[in-house]
Amino acid sequence: MAATALLSVAVPAATAHAATATPRVDLKVLVVDDGGSSVGAITAELRDTGVPYTRVVLGSPTRPVINAAFLSDTVDGRPRAKYQGVVLPNENPFGEGSAEMTALSAYETTYGIRQVDAYTWAHPGVGLDYTDNGGYSGTLDGTPATVTAAGKAGPFAYLGGQVAFEDNSPLVPESYGFMGRPRAGYTSYLDAPVGSGRASLVGEYTHDGRSELVVTFGYNQYQRQFRLLARGIVDWLTQGVHLGQSRNYFAVHVDDVFAPDARWNKELNCTPGDYACPGGEGKESSIRMTAADAQYAAQWQTSKNFKLDMLFNGGAGEEWKAENGGVDALTAQLVADRAQYRWMNHTYTHPFLGCVQDTTTVPWTCTKNAQGAVQYMSRAEIAAQIRDNVNWAASKGIALDRTEIVTGEHSGLKTAPQQPADNPNLAGAFADNGIKWAGSDNSREPVQRPVGAALTVPRHPMNVYYNTGTNAEMADEYNWIYTSRADGGSGVCEDNPATSTCLPAPLDVTTGYLDHIVPAEARTALRHVLANDPRPHYVHQSNLAEDRTLYPVLNQVLDTYRSLYAPSAPIVNQTMKDTGVELSRRAAWDKALAAGQVTAYKIGNDVTVKAPAGVLAPITAPNGTKKQVLLGTTDFGAAYAGNLSGWTGPALLQSAVSLRLPS
Repeated sequence: MAATALLSVAVPAATAHAATATPRVDLKVLVVDDGGSSVGAITAELRDTGVPYTRVVLGSPTRPVINAAFLSDTVDGRPRAKYQGVVLPNENPFGEGSAEMTALSAYETTYGIRQVDAYTWAHPGVGLDYTDNGGYSGTLDGTPATVTAAGKAGPFAYLGGQVAFEDNSPLVPESYGFMGRPRAGYTSYLDAPVGSGRASLVGEYTHDGRSELVVTFGYNQYQRQFRLLARGIVDWLTQGVHLGQSRNYFAVHVDDVFAPDARWNKELNCTPGDYACPGGEGKESSIRMTAADAQYAAQWQTSKNFKLDMLFNGGAGEEWKAENGGVDALTAQLVADRAQYRWMNHTYTHPFLGCVQDTTTVPWTCTKNAQGAVQYMSRAEIAAQIRDNVNWAASKGIALDRTEIVTGEHSGLKTAPQQPADNPNLAGAFADNGIKWAGSDNSREPVQRPVGAALTVPRHPMNVYYNTGTNAEMADEYNWIYTSRADGGSGVCEDNPATSTCLPAPLDVTTGYLDHIVPAEARTALRHVLANDPRPHYVHQSNLAEDRTLYPVLNQVLDTYRSLYAPSAPIVNQTMKDTGVELSRRAAWDKALAAGQVTAYKIGNDVTVKAPAGVLAPITAPNGTKKQVLLGTTDFGAAYAGNLSGWTGPALLQSAVSLRLPS
């Protein structure tokens, strides 16, 4: 009876409390999707950085109606905003006088929720003058846009200032948009020159108690101008507090260090020494770094403040030494400079660790025994290749993480179509040597997967060929692959139009590498860097020899990046193990989000995140944010791009992550 009496007076109090309590804002974004590339790009950014979102497809007949009940409710007597930000195709995709737009506007005003207009045109309804009043509409290829002072003080502080629109081909229009002059209530964050003045491409329009980020150009998720702005768009939308995090990663693995690589033959259009090179017998030639190349590599690292990963084959180096008079100046130089590099096991002599290959056919096949069973390299042989290379490194004073390996040619892992499954002896050999992280080829297997107790780490192949040492060789082989039969090429590009494009004409072998291949490969690599993709890239020691073909690509990637970003957002150059951990955490987080097992919200300056046991949460928050622990607080996250972010779990004796935002 006493309890009933207490409840009878508590209910009205709770009702009054709900009307005045600080609202709970769930850390999730609402995306209203019209199928356009601009909304698709923002959705991809949310997905790839771990930000939860609900997607409503405008054209779907079964989509929910966006009304007050869809947007908000009450939880534990407290008003709840179900979404912390709203992404729309434009300022009003529902039509004039729409009840859904009215509901959204009221919701944004009530809870202080921001809205991104993914792509609209310049007009007074979004705070801009029409383009005929000092503005512009048309193609934007090559436009030299600039982050304004307000943009640098606001959501785009991590950028260096310049945002040049891509112009990869003069034959293809790549970007279209509108530039308008700001009106009252509009603050421009990105603008570009128009005649003698400037006009806006991105800005914040504040009106009627609401804030919209207005974007007046079209884009897709791969274009550099969007990739540069993506982080700021999400940070603006979420007001700097959201689940998910991102970094700009770049690591380069140099395979086959100490070993020689076979050389491309320009007359035969193949590589003598490889099994598939008819007429190559007796014409073998190899490429191997010299001591001078090693000295240059060390100097280059220092000048660029960038560390290479040296994936070495100690036994292959010993074989080369024995065949060349017992002297090896390259190994001596690299060992002398060993502290300047990261080192990784690439097996002792670089054998194929998968099935026993029958190279009498093209393509090769797996050898089978009399009973028809595939024959594989044994567990003992694989284990010895791993162990002997570790022991060789120890004898030279080379430090390495013994839990990492990249097998030669990623062999032992499945190789379609000839070997559709892993060598069954591979996982055991990994376990024998404590291997936890095994490099794989991202072009074959882009998703991390287990190999016994180990996990793969996909690596991006760079289009700088292992069998070339000079710029001319690179251009010649590139021509063979990417030109038609009529132009003297292999015709591979003609036979596979879905995955390859033929050059309109062969490259000049003297200038083609630096003028065409380097810019194209640098763009591809930089696209990975700007996409929160931690997967390392890989090349070969031959690319550090002779003409040192790798450095022009790396120089362009690093120099371009550092011209685009402020020092607050440096390239993250991390180990393969760290990348493996990152990918495994992302997989666990994505699985928890997909299963609806994450609850996260903000009440005032307090953030609460609940995830399944053992699943760390990626969180981004402003500088000054503290993590609540059993007694007091501790620092949260690491500084990057002007915010704090990191993977975190509940403190001791707590079931949820609790953060305290700065006032």
